Amino acid sequence: MSLALDYSSDDAELTASVAKDAFGISSLPSNKKIRVEESTDSKSVAADIAPHVLAEDPLKMTSLVTRPTDTQMNVNIPFQDMMLPLQGPENPFGERNRFLNQNALAGHVEEQSMSEHAFRAQHLTHSILGYSANPSVDPNAPAIIGSIEDAKANNFQTIDTLRASRGERKKLKRKRENKGDLEVVDGEGAYVGPWASWKGEDNQVDFLAGVTAGDEEEEEEEEEEPEYTVKKAKPKKGAVGQETSIFHGTSLTDYQGRTYMSPPVAEAPQLSQEVGSQDCFIPKVCIHTWTGHTQGVSVIRTFPETGHLFISGSMDTKIKLWDIYTHGNCLRTFHGHVKAVKDISFSNDGRRFLSCGYDRQMKLWDTETGQCLKRFSNGKIPYVVRFHPDEDKQHIFLAGMSDKKIIQYDMNSGEITQEYDQHLGPVNTITFVDENRRFVTTSDDKTIRAWDFDIPVVIKYIAEPHMHSMPSVTLHPSKKYLAAQSLDNQILVYSTDNFRQNRKKRFAGHSVAGYACQVGFSPDGKWISSGDGEGNVVFWDWKTGRIKSRLKAHSKVVIAHEWLPHETSKVLTASWDGLIKLWD
Repeated sequence: MSLALDYSSDDAELTASVAKDAFGISSLPSNKKIRVEESTDSKSVAADIAPHVLAEDPLKMTSLVTRPTDTQMNVNIPFQDMMLPLQGPENPFGERNRFLNQNALAGHVEEQSMSEHAFRAQHLTHSILGYSANPSVDPNAPAIIGSIEDAKANNFQTIDTLRASRGERKKLKRKRENKGDLEVVDGEGAYVGPWASWKGEDNQVDFLAGVTAGDEEEEEEEEEEPEYTVKKAKPKKGAVGQETSIFHGTSLTDYQGRTYMSPPVAEAPQLSQEVGSQDCFIPKVCIHTWTGHTQGVSVIRTFPETGHLFISGSMDTKIKLWDIYTHGNCLRTFHGHVKAVKDISFSNDGRRFLSCGYDRQMKLWDTETGQCLKRFSNGKIPYVVRFHPDEDKQHIFLAGMSDKKIIQYDMNSGEITQEYDQHLGPVNTITFVDENRRFVTTSDDKTIRAWDFDIPVVIKYIAEPHMHSMPSVTLHPSKKYLAAQSLDNQILVYSTDNFRQNRKKRFAGHSVAGYACQVGFSPDGKWISSGDGEGNVVFWDWKTGRIKSRLKAHSKVVIAHEWLPHETSKVLTASWDGLIKLWD
């Protein structure tokens, strides 16, 4: 028992020492001791547990007063000060009657909570119908804000609950125009797809027409549809069905009843001679200039056999027929395309010709009357059109398209009879060889491919790593060679029987990179010629390959030129400057 009492006495001493100095503050050195105010009253020490930050402060600051530049607080705020009620007058705007019903500077503000859908419904109702429900909780406030009459007319419904009757729906119903034909680009019946306009009042779109999608069934008699006056847009000149031609002259026939189709043998007796029977020479001077196109000329073609007329296609969408021997003027203008004309091809007798343009249309024209006989389109841009040269196949033509295909059309039926689909780029040229049993095509894929007519299988494929695209190909008068304008500034020659390149014949020295300048041959095959990008026409000797002449012809690129078949030295040149010139 005595041992237990000793232990208990030691515990009591330890407890007393801990209560007196639990953290051993008394044993600290004098300069480390915490400064406290000694007081005999234990209650006052307990009440002021947080000491003043500045005990030396003579003012004994008990409230927080700081300057804007102060970086520290010099006082601890008592708990009582932190829990004081808000001070100030109940109405901060004074006793003025104007502000008695305001609780904010801009007016009276109430807190209200609603869903996003409810807010948008009321907002749209107010914006469109002119009224909305008042969200105020004030019992004296009106229930509707806006037009009370409109609200009563719509039975106080919001825009998302409003439904029109069947009769109103039928009255407000709008019918869309037809989507149109996918193959027609411009004009009447053109494809408009989902952008078709409304019939009737085009500019007024009633919002209720879009809200009448409800499934309500009302027992109202069906009303007759209102009659709308549809204003048809004026079709573009030259659109499908709007092709026209203008004859520039006083009389279509002469005193013997002959039109311009018959060659003027009296003025030009050489037209009766055989093509290529005379020695040809290089022209030197310009003897005539044709003006009439407002933009660059892209293609010219002389009349077959006689060459007493020529036709031109331009970027101004017009096709013009010109006279060479009699008066040297424009005979007829064909308005048929709505975009730039790309290529033209005469039939064997010259009485018809095909034209194609960037409006994706191919049109068959009557050369004499100027009438557009037929139209063809598959929705792609045709880059080249060619009649089949055989007399018994004059109803067939080929077209090289932008979608890498060569398409064969039968003009009698207007249908596509064959597709040659092997190229990897847009097709640029089509040239018939081997007595028209085969044809050769070039493309942007930098290859040459030979085909048997009506068999869509490539019989010869020419592709070398050093080859460039060949946008223009011309047949030699002997029909034994093809001259291809290569975009690396040279003209390459290929044989028409085995399609091998003739390495000995290569014509260079001109600049055509980027331009599809046409290659030309003199009627006797002695000279080969080409336009270039600087406005020159360059002439080479076919045998030696040397440049014989460089003629400065135009201010812009000479894109096309033609030797007149019955002349010894006359050449037509066409340029992007809009001019066509005759050189001798």
